[in-house]
Amino acid sequence: MENTQVQEKIFYQDNNVIVTQSRFISGGKTYAMSNISSVALFKKTKSRLFQILLIIVGVVLLFGDNKGYGIALAAIGGIALYLTKDDYIVRITSNAGEADGLISKDQKYIQKVVNAVNSAIIHRG
Repeated sequence: MENTQVQEKIFYQDNNVIVTQSRFISGGKTYAMSNISSVALFKKTKSRLFQILLIIVGVVLLFGDNKGYGIALAAIGGIALYLTKDDYIVRITSNAGEADGLISKDQKYIQKVVNAVNSAIIHRG
C-alpha cells in the first residue's frame, strides 16, 4: 500500500502556537484555515490614568510639607507608567465572527504570527 497522507506545511511554530496550511492552534484552541477570512494585528491600549494621577499628586506634594510622600508617589507613578504595556492581539475574522487568537505584550511576536496566518491563508488557495 502506498502512503497517501499529505504532510502539512508549517508556516510558524513555537511552544504556544502552530500555524499550518490547514490549522491555527493557539492556547488550546484550533481554528480551521478554511474558516478564516482575514487576520490582523490589533492593539489594545491600557489605561494610564491612575499612573498619571499618582505622578501629579506626587508633584503637588513636593511643593508642600510632605516632600517624602511626594517623591514616593511620583516615583511609584513613574515606575508604574513605565511598566504599563499595551496588549497586542492576533484578531481573526471567520464565518463565526471575530476572535482573539493570541494575546501578548510583544508586538513583534504577534506580527510574526499574523504574517504566518496570512501566508497560510494565501497558500490554501
